[in-house]
Amino acid sequence: MTMDSLRELFEHELKDIYYAEKALVKALPKMAKAASSDKLKEGIEEHLEQTKGQVERLEQVFELLGVPARGKKCEAMEGLIAEGASLIEEDIEPEVLDAGIIAAAQKVEHYEIASYGTLCTWARQLGLEDAADLLGETLEEEKQTDLKLTELAESEVNVAAEAEGE
Repeated sequence: MTMDSLRELFEHELKDIYYAEKALVKALPKMAKAASSDKLKEGIEEHLEQTKGQVERLEQVFELLGVPARGKKCEAMEGLIAEGASLIEEDIEPEVLDAGIIAAAQKVEHYEIASYGTLCTWARQLGLEDAADLLGETLEEEKQTDLKLTELAESEVNVAAEAEGE
């Protein structure tokens, strides 16, 4: 497929993040189940609900563009999810695994922050203000999730993981 406009690239990347978010809806329950920290479990479950809302928001963006809401396989998200899944399969102490789950989740968040930041910029460049607003709402949610994960890691999870090794 030849892409010769920013609009086509925008739609291509929109399909990529749509696939990524839908893949996360499937992956997050496994992460929550593997977590031993109640706060981490709750945080992942909360983010799952938020992610479902993000999928709906992306569907609104597709509707604004007048194109069908279809995903395109996101190799990056596939890799990030596989990396997290393989960690869960390892023989790891529960507190240490929680630290690893947070690391895996933050890798996902950083990918999403980069993707939504780019999409917001392109939407504004293309004069798609309503789409930019919807994408910007998701961008802010992803940033907040990343901050919450950092706070949980630094205040509890990493401390418990370190104590496990002593």
